Amino acid sequence: MGRPSEVRVRVPGSSANLGPGFDALGLALGLYDDVEVSVAAEGVSIEVSGEGAGRVPCDEAHLVARAMRSAWDVVGDAPPGIRMRCRNAIPHSRGLGSSAAAAVAGATAAVVLAGRDAELERDTILQVAAGMEGHADNAAASLLGGFVVAWDNGGNSSRRFHAVRLETHLGIHPVALVAGTESLTSTTRGLLPERVPLVDAAFTGSRSALAVLAFTQRPDLLLPATEDRLHQNYRRPAYPASADLVDTLRDRGIPAAISGAGPTVLAITADGVLPSDLDLHGFTALPLPVDGMGARVEVG
Repeated sequence: MGRPSEVRVRVPGSSANLGPGFDALGLALGLYDDVEVSVAAEGVSIEVSGEGAGRVPCDEAHLVARAMRSAWDVVGDAPPGIRMRCRNAIPHSRGLGSSAAAAVAGATAAVVLAGRDAELERDTILQVAAGMEGHADNAAASLLGGFVVAWDNGGNSSRRFHAVRLETHLGIHPVALVAGTESLTSTTRGLLPERVPLVDAAFTGSRSALAVLAFTQRPDLLLPATEDRLHQNYRRPAYPASADLVDTLRDRGIPAAISGAGPTVLAITADGVLPSDLDLHGFTALPLPVDGMGARVEVG
């Protein structure tokens, strides 16, 4: 394909971990950031509206711009300058994959502006976006859509990150309970111990395997499949209200987990409806479909 002068990318947010699948399981959600990038004669110009407006940098330090630069370091053919417009709907620092979505959007836009086919360059996009994140669960969900299983080969190979997309059961209707407070992944990861008891590791490993079955074929198993003993309890001091809400939901038979690094809670329902008497003070309930397409590209 030729080198276009403009590209538009729509990228979904995501929920990672889904309980036991720490850094391994992700789910794309129908909440989107839209990025338009055009080639310019020189420099970098960025306009941001929606989430993050007035808070994120509007120069080369912007996460989308950084991802574009990283992708061009791989595929080459960087233009002399860019003009970018970002319309963001994914809340920042809430555990809904905003940074991964930005990285996927930037890497996707870069490969397209370099004259590459985004479908054929999915692995390049994944390596760039997951490399910026340090793990591939959110990035893979935003890139591929649906339910994803991601892993890291742990070596020095240039193809470090891997992911597969699986079809999500049609009976799954997530509700994001978006917290009014923010949380940083770096902070919550700092609460995790270097070692966990063997019994907890074995328990969580079995639940991760069960989650793959539950999300794709057996949603009736989602309550046990979203149990975790690996990370959520250790992170509880960072978001006690969110942890309490997870406990309340689960006590009422509703599969729920902290979404990514939190503090948003993901409830996984059969119909997108939560009990009317549920106390959601400090949270906003946002029913979201599972996004089945991942990153979309339109060339101008």
